[in-house]
Amino acid sequence: MKILIAGAGGFIAGHLVKQLKDAGHTIVAVDQKPFDQWYQKFDSENVLNKVANLEEKQACYESAEGCDRIYNLACNMGGMGFIQNNHALCMQSVLIHTHMLMAARDLGVKQILYSSSACVYPEEIQEEILDAANQGLKEHTAIPANPQDGYGWEKLFSEILTHYYAKDFDLDPRICRYHNVYGPYGTWDGGREKAPAAICRKVIQAKLTGNHEIEIWGDGMQTRSFMYIDDCLTGMDLLWKSNFTDPINLGSDEMVSINELVDIAEDIAGIKLKRNYLLDKPQGVRGRNSDNTLIREVLGWAPSIKLRDGLERTYAWIHDQIMAKKPA
Repeated sequence: MKILIAGAGGFIAGHLVKQLKDAGHTIVAVDQKPFDQWYQKFDSENVLNKVANLEEKQACYESAEGCDRIYNLACNMGGMGFIQNNHALCMQSVLIHTHMLMAARDLGVKQILYSSSACVYPEEIQEEILDAANQGLKEHTAIPANPQDGYGWEKLFSEILTHYYAKDFDLDPRICRYHNVYGPYGTWDGGREKAPAAICRKVIQAKLTGNHEIEIWGDGMQTRSFMYIDDCLTGMDLLWKSNFTDPINLGSDEMVSINELVDIAEDIAGIKLKRNYLLDKPQGVRGRNSDNTLIREVLGWAPSIKLRDGLERTYAWIHDQIMAKKPA
């Protein structure tokens, strides 16, 4: 197959390029970032790397020409600090998916995957900290809508638009609601990193400097589930082998608090840190977990890589990045 991967310079998409390249597909890898800023780079005869701004309609058409499938993972996003301070920039990503759907329709590309997010769920059902079973977000609860400002609205709008394009123009879509994907080759500093990478970085720096303190945004009681990148790739692959076209959670249901996430990182590092809680920093909703009932019914599978195992690999990779930046 000839496959377009939009946002190929990013974290999930970079891993996806490698997976599909190794499977023998021809890949059109597109991102607006300069090549030297791509998270992973591939010099291969079956990968065409291209820098283009996919907010522009022409760029979507040119990139999708002759393709059999599109993965749209291109958007402006980052950790909670970025999302809460860049609402307009996050919303602007609706241009990417709108133009990509138009290109798929007009160029005859039936298969298109949209990368959505757990941020589509109403904030009011995530205001309390509950146990893992009751914190799980079921797909149907996204409507009536009240998603996270900016980023969540963009994701929900694009999900709905995908549904109507599939209905009106006979597309064959897949819609994945990712829940906090993490792993090596992800953002780990600079303000766009998510909690697992941020915590790993802070613990590593505390150990290297001997300053055994860590800053935690909020009170540390807020809960999340985190999915390792390998589970994410497996889930997308299995979803294509199904005929399921509605939005579906793709996330781990191993829920932890941020304090528990720090516990795991400390244990990996072999240290204990004094915790300084910054209650004025962005921290998002109080409680969020993936309800995996539907994905088990549809695929007979659900993400299963334990957080401890995935975090060990992520910690080791970030440690290597930090050490490589240290002056000789």
